Amino acid sequence: MSRTDLPGFAEDHGFDLGALPYTGRVLLESLLRSGDPERAAVLGKRLAAGEEPGLEMEFRPARILVQDYTGIPLLVDLAALRDRVAVPGRVNPALPIDVVVDHSVQTDWAGRPDALGLNEALEMSRNQERYAFLKWAEGAFHGLRVIPPGRGIVHQVNLERLATVVAEGADGTLFPDTVIGTDSHTTMVNGLGVLGWGVGGLEAEAQMLGLAQPLRVPAIVGVRLTGAVSPGTSPTDVVLGLTKRLREENVRALMLEFTGPGVAALSAPDRCTIANMAPEYGAMSAFFPVDEETLDYLRRTGRTEAAIARVRDYCRTQRLLRDGPEPVFGRTIDFDLGRVGPSLAGPSRPDQRISLGELPSSFEALLSGEVRGEAGILDGDLVIAAITSCTSTSNPKAMLAAGLLARRAVERGLNVPAHVKTSLSPGSRAVTRYLEDSGLLPDLEKLGFHVAGYGCMTCNGGSGPLNPGVGEAVDRAGLTVAAVLSGNRNFESRVHSQVRAGYLASPALVVALALAGTVRADLENEPLGTDPGGAPVYLRDLWPHSGELQQLEDEFITPEVFAQDEAPGAAWQAITASDGEVFAWDESSTYIRPPVYVDPAPALASMTGARALLALGDDISTDHISPVGAIPAGSPAGRHLAEREVRDFNSYGSRRGNHEVMARGAFSNPRLRNHLVGEGDSGGTTLHLPSGERLPVFEAAERYAADGTPLVVLAGHSYGMGSSRDWAAKGPWLLGVRAVLAESFERIHRANLCAMGILPLLLPQGWAALGLTGHEKFALDLDRMRETGEVRVTAGGKDFTVRTDVPSAGEWDVLLAGGTLPFLLQRLRAEGEAGR
Repeated sequence: MSRTDLPGFAEDHGFDLGALPYTGRVLLESLLRSGDPERAAVLGKRLAAGEEPGLEMEFRPARILVQDYTGIPLLVDLAALRDRVAVPGRVNPALPIDVVVDHSVQTDWAGRPDALGLNEALEMSRNQERYAFLKWAEGAFHGLRVIPPGRGIVHQVNLERLATVVAEGADGTLFPDTVIGTDSHTTMVNGLGVLGWGVGGLEAEAQMLGLAQPLRVPAIVGVRLTGAVSPGTSPTDVVLGLTKRLREENVRALMLEFTGPGVAALSAPDRCTIANMAPEYGAMSAFFPVDEETLDYLRRTGRTEAAIARVRDYCRTQRLLRDGPEPVFGRTIDFDLGRVGPSLAGPSRPDQRISLGELPSSFEALLSGEVRGEAGILDGDLVIAAITSCTSTSNPKAMLAAGLLARRAVERGLNVPAHVKTSLSPGSRAVTRYLEDSGLLPDLEKLGFHVAGYGCMTCNGGSGPLNPGVGEAVDRAGLTVAAVLSGNRNFESRVHSQVRAGYLASPALVVALALAGTVRADLENEPLGTDPGGAPVYLRDLWPHSGELQQLEDEFITPEVFAQDEAPGAAWQAITASDGEVFAWDESSTYIRPPVYVDPAPALASMTGARALLALGDDISTDHISPVGAIPAGSPAGRHLAEREVRDFNSYGSRRGNHEVMARGAFSNPRLRNHLVGEGDSGGTTLHLPSGERLPVFEAAERYAADGTPLVVLAGHSYGMGSSRDWAAKGPWLLGVRAVLAESFERIHRANLCAMGILPLLLPQGWAALGLTGHEKFALDLDRMRETGEVRVTAGGKDFTVRTDVPSAGEWDVLLAGGTLPFLLQRLRAEGEAGR
């Protein structure tokens, strides 16, 4: 029996491998491959009996995947570590790492044939310095590969090119392809039977340098799918229905596995669409086991027959190929695919599923007064309609449906109103090829959906300016306008700072709403417009039929579409970079600065006289904590750059290699509601206590630091939901925050807090219910928190106990060391001393 022979191991240790969820089988293989058979036996027996795993393990993925917004700060941190060790080459990836450059291109130009070229030219001119750093890193670090800009988004590139499903080691050993990514939607690849999830950049750095991820194996919950998707229902409709349901089922931080007869009715792209949204329903992962549909997807996307045979044979041998009876789950959630209908999500969260008919009323709930109009623009008008990447552009059926609807709209003589900014951001060039081959791209272009770039773009807040005159009209009249996108996040101000209402929808519904030009239209009963003869045209008149979609998919989604090689563009090839093991920092740079949080910080100790920097409510997203979009000129970050004679501020995301900018951007989202300054949007301001002076958050933090005042943050449920950005923890740390007291934390952000040495504490009830206002002085007794898992808090004469949200011993080690980077630095220095 080989070391990782799962059937033989199960037989020897007396448990039924077939009863284990497939997710558990992958974890079991990881334990065996890392040489931990005792723990593997415990895991196998507990899962086979349907019990909670209740087990901590070290997980080592096959590879690491990052995008440029998270990847560049990660590599900046590693470059800083190299400065601090005697042998810089010791700071080197121990695992293969791919950096896909996809987050920096923005939708500055849209709705015109030359939009792609104009946007890519702007991207290269803005990001020369960042890209030169990436080129240095690719030469300096072993095992690092950079996928240049213009290839597609990280998740679709992962699906179509990088994922192997079964990996092969340097010695020829086969094992499951598993991946850890610094983007929360790394979960998308679970749709192909590749177990993976998102982490913060700091966690990824630790794994790159050889540390396994400490993982307390959560419950593996079965999501039993029954029925089949009804004709006319899109993959987006399915995932929005599941997102709402699974949020209600509270699957936060759990591993999900899809099972039941409905799985066979879903294509691999449909499964990936569902797995992509795991962060939106709060799960750690959302796994679909490998089956014949997986193998067929590999074939359709140009993998070789030898590679497909390797996947089939290995998975069959290891009992990782879905067949036989369903596994045993301690908990199962049933979901009928046949009950799903056309839907959207909004106006501010992905789990706010609504039917088409509920769209107008969902928007009306945002308004405090009557419709106000100016310059032809009204409350409720749609100002952005983006077929954008991530959730849907990897799904050919969804994209072909948008093209067919556009064709019928053009045939009926419909047009998109001038106030709607339309754009198409395919997740890979393969999408453009099959839209061209099928003849549908010209129809989309006639409605303004020209290809604007190959990147996250609008989905990530890179939406660019509104159409001429629209932004000015919105500001002058104080209008509440809307955006619709086929992405996965619609948090307030994420899509655009002037857009309050955001809706997620299928690509076809994006086109339909663009034609309507407003979210106050009932698309089930009201026409989208009128044809040249004055006849009303309804959505039902344009909606594609499932049979014609399948015919197009069969004809145009071929291996040749995906197998074409794509050479890096000339602009990328022209970028020159320094060489050498140690990076040559430029003190005048406003993009790449040596970080100050690498060196060991003072140990986390009991606090007295601490103040609340902010008092926040529920559903605070990482976009609220660390914005990713445009940097306003009047903000602390904007003023900082202007003082250095920077004219093009670019975005917060692009400045993540500069801690001086990012610290000034923390908590600066204009839609952040800080209860210290009232119930409305605080616009990134807070009260300095006890003076009561209202200040930008950064300036208040500077004043507290000068006085030696420790800082905490108060929050409600689901603190840190959304993207996996570690800057949502780095920024607060730079402001002096050393503890966050919340009712609950989202999984990735909680881990990021620990990775920065910030203590996550669970309140027994809401801070207001505890009688707190946020104006109190806080004392936190941290002396025995690791032993007891509790912290005694005194605030304003009130005493209460909070629980620490640090589930693993490995995270305690990192937290008490002051964070991941100080922990790694100590380890590297110790290894250096031992090697002398």
